[in-house]
Amino acid sequence: MYAGRYGRLFPGLPPLATEAEFLRMLGRRGGACDGGLAADAGESDDAREAAGWPFFGQFIAHDITADRSPLTHHADAELIRNYRTPRVNLECVYGGGPVGSPYLLDRDDTAKLLLGVNDAGRSDDVPRNQQGIALIGDPRNDVHLFMAQLHVAMLKLHNLLVDRLREDGVAEPDLFKEARRAATWHYQWIVLHDFLPRLVGTPLTDELLVHEPRYFGGENDDGEPFIPFEFADAAYRYGHSQIRHRYLVAGEQVPIFPDLVGFQPVSASRVVDWASLFDVPGRPPAQRAKKIDGRLPRSLIELPVAITGDVDDDLHSLAVRDLERGSGVGLPSGEAVARELGVAPLSPAELALPDVWLGETPLWYYLLKESQSRAGGDELGPAGGLSARSWLASSSATPSPSSASMPTGGRRCPVRTKTASRSPIS
Repeated sequence: MYAGRYGRLFPGLPPLATEAEFLRMLGRRGGACDGGLAADAGESDDAREAAGWPFFGQFIAHDITADRSPLTHHADAELIRNYRTPRVNLECVYGGGPVGSPYLLDRDDTAKLLLGVNDAGRSDDVPRNQQGIALIGDPRNDVHLFMAQLHVAMLKLHNLLVDRLREDGVAEPDLFKEARRAATWHYQWIVLHDFLPRLVGTPLTDELLVHEPRYFGGENDDGEPFIPFEFADAAYRYGHSQIRHRYLVAGEQVPIFPDLVGFQPVSASRVVDWASLFDVPGRPPAQRAKKIDGRLPRSLIELPVAITGDVDDDLHSLAVRDLERGSGVGLPSGEAVARELGVAPLSPAELALPDVWLGETPLWYYLLKESQSRAGGDELGPAGGLSARSWLASSSATPSPSSASMPTGGRRCPVRTKTASRSPIS
């Protein structure tokens, strides 16, 4: 099992010292991070992007990070391990591959990934054991309906590629490997050219694709790639503030928790229509994500026990958990990061912290408020964008320019290539 290290984007910046009670005051129900108050008042907070993109971002997070340390683990970075390879490589789908995770494969066609069958007899769920536990590469991808269905979409992508490559005459022993390679390259292309511009803006993305990462080289001194704490525990937790108060599912408007909690079979009536979450040509516009504004919907401030386990009331709030996590790994303040990047820090009015707040601002909350004040809540602001973009791009391998492609069924599908500049298959 891989167990890599985390690192720091700004190792010279001191951690923000904050009293735990201040963090809980900010993140608990009724605090500054409680967006349920705005929803109750009927405020509109629809963002520019469709509602499915934060879930795609969550999928990426599960693909590149798996930190199993305690929530408030104060420790040297050397002691905290990431149980995912820090590459955008669909490890959360493929697990240990045919040798390490044989239960992921379809026994009747071992080049394909196994799908689950729902109550209507259709292959529209992840595979599950007799107790309903998902048999997938990362159990977190069953946390709620949308993640489980996105995982199903990735399983179906792989299987579709197997069919196309088989029609092209690829040898049976090579089918799984080549379908995995093609699926990974498609996924990486979406991350770089579709997802990243939505997250940090087109100008920052274009600059990064032309030039080397400015603030992050992607490796520790010994050459081992790593995930930065500032990315994993602050900038890339932006999506928590993009979760809508309610989603239209099967004709009903429901909160994501507890109504759409996962860890159970998905019935045919709950199979997701992706046009309701992503803009699809020829279909009405999808639901929009919530604007990034430092506030989380009430469903994330009051997470169900199925998600949190038996904890005290404050730890049912995802905002409290995010804030305590950042403090636990010793993140610097948002103002310190902004100064380090040459970005003008936010004013007290922009931060909208309680009057009793002392000192500078937790990085996670700061970057959310920066998005609200400097980017209209539709994408990360300048400091957040700079913190996120370099790592995401450096971790996303792209197809070799020499890789072949061919038309299949009116669409183009990458096929085998003898060389690749950065192979996504380890």
